Amino acid sequence: YIAFIGDSRIRQLFYSFIKLINPQIKEEGNKHENIPFEDKSSSLKVDFLWYPEVNGSMKHCIKAWIEGSSSKPHILVIGAATWSIKIHNGSNEALTQYRINITSIAPLLEKLARNSDVYWVLQDPVYEDMLSESRKMITNEKIDAYNEAAVSILNSSSKNSKAKVKVFSASRLIAEETIIQSSDGLHLPESSRETSAMILMNNHCNKIVKPIDGSCCQPQPPVTLIQKLAFCFLASSVIGYLVLVLIRRNNNQKNKLCTDMESGEEKKPATNSPTISTLETLFQSLCKLGLIMGYFYLCDRANLFMKENKFYTHSSFFIPIIYILVLGVFYTENTKETKVLNREQTDEWKGWMQLVILIYHISGASTFLPVYMHIRVLVAAYLFQTGYGHFSYFWIKGDFGIYRVCQVLFRLNFLVVVLCIVMDRSYQFYYFVPLVTFWFLTIYVTLALWPQIILKKANGKYFILHTKRTLNIANNDQLILIFFYQHLHILKLLYSLPHLC
Repeated sequence: YIAFIGDSRIRQLFYSFIKLINPQIKEEGNKHENIPFEDKSSSLKVDFLWYPEVNGSMKHCIKAWIEGSSSKPHILVIGAATWSIKIHNGSNEALTQYRINITSIAPLLEKLARNSDVYWVLQDPVYEDMLSESRKMITNEKIDAYNEAAVSILNSSSKNSKAKVKVFSASRLIAEETIIQSSDGLHLPESSRETSAMILMNNHCNKIVKPIDGSCCQPQPPVTLIQKLAFCFLASSVIGYLVLVLIRRNNNQKNKLCTDMESGEEKKPATNSPTISTLETLFQSLCKLGLIMGYFYLCDRANLFMKENKFYTHSSFFIPIIYILVLGVFYTENTKETKVLNREQTDEWKGWMQLVILIYHISGASTFLPVYMHIRVLVAAYLFQTGYGHFSYFWIKGDFGIYRVCQVLFRLNFLVVVLCIVMDRSYQFYYFVPLVTFWFLTIYVTLALWPQIILKKANGKYFILHTKRTLNIANNDQLILIFFYQHLHILKLLYSLPHLC
């Protein structure tokens, strides 16, 4: 249930709002009366209540919602001032009475704001040259005075409370640029009203839908209990590290002083660095992690920095890629490896893909289809590289111990798990890490199940070490055939899984 309360300007905002829901709506009927609207398909009810002045009638309407049994609006959009300026010919007494009336209504609005979103719409400026003779007293100077009165009084009694009336100033900012296009100097053009209505819609809907490009209209998410515990743990690590550093320095100074006193002569300070304990190393690492996670949280979760949308241009994507390609020409090293897809070659391949994918995300190139398709190929190639590296290790080393599995799983997932806790994200949000983790476990299970086959090289020939016998392999074709023959049951199992599900 959404309610609009106010004068003709609020009525126009009301019509622009419901046209977003039903574009077929037309502005019909008596303008100086209440206008209901209901959309049964979405169970949405929107009312416009004609109260052109902030007076006792408006106060009685709001009081009925708080004290009565009628349903309260989930969103209330309210604002009025121009009628008071017009009826009282812009007198100072009218402004004084306006202050008194808002002072009496403000506590009611604040009570309503505890369970509803209450927006006080600041008065838009006027284009004084186009105003009719009956509206000449509505000047921008008077409007600014009325706005200052409303802003100074609202929320004055609940500064420390979360239940506050939200001052809607976006419409005023839009009107400052577009009021010159007004047909009568008082009411905004339709395009400006539509923008204001869309901002109101986003301000509510983006809390629920949470679109990627609408974070500017989303409130700061509340801090969860897990985030608070993580913050306390990381903060304690920082404090613990500082305490250990101070203790070590004090001990070093005491030891140095005792040594100098025993020898009776002045000694030069030792050039070698003091030994650092394992506990201090642990706290130092946790301290660095805490600082990094705190920076991530401030950038992505807090409202400390301004937010900005990405607008893709070819230059923003291709110029950085050309730059790093030219730079890479001057940084080359020789390798002793001669095999195709050796470790150094695959690491360099991964590094180039990481740079391109990073530029892709920063520049917002996902909107350009050819770049998007090529980046998908790079992501698939990165997945292949990861799987190829794990397969090669198991195939050559034959190390299927639990230590190796835990080491890889920790390396892949530690940062992501910490990010899930600190940033309050689900594990699936970092989609590539769950993907790589799943296929690592698949490769491990496939190669670790009995019978195991390990590749060894001796006397210039390759041998397969079977759990029961050693086979002499003449060429790669035999090697591939034996591998698939030995693990055919695994392939059958993987094939049957979708059918079983």
